Amino acid sequence: MGNIQRFGQIIRLKPEKYDEYKHLHAAVWADVLAKLREAKVTRYSIYHRGGLLFAYFEYVGDDFAADMAKVAADPRTHEWWALTDPCQEPFEGNSKGSIEGGWWLPMEELFHMD
Repeated sequence: MGNIQRFGQIIRLKPEKYDEYKHLHAAVWADVLAKLREAKVTRYSIYHRGGLLFAYFEYVGDDFAADMAKVAADPRTHEWWALTDPCQEPFEGNSKGSIEGGWWLPMEELFHMD
């Protein structure tokens, strides 16, 4: 197992899509979660406040880019994104991407306590 890397990301949630997004995440597809676990993503949480979504996850592998490429290549994950992406509004300058930041805007970690 590799070192733990922590990630925080933000994106806007379209106000009219709040209920839909919340409903989708109340029952995330098992195969989408399995693909994330296979890619060594753990402790994945998404929070909402004032039209912003904040995601936190930990990566415990050795090759983040390769593992995220596997997630991005997964057809079932693309089906999931086809439902969730229309609920989100990226910050200006961000293009559609994958979990490592492109669609979601990466944040700088300023403090962490174990």
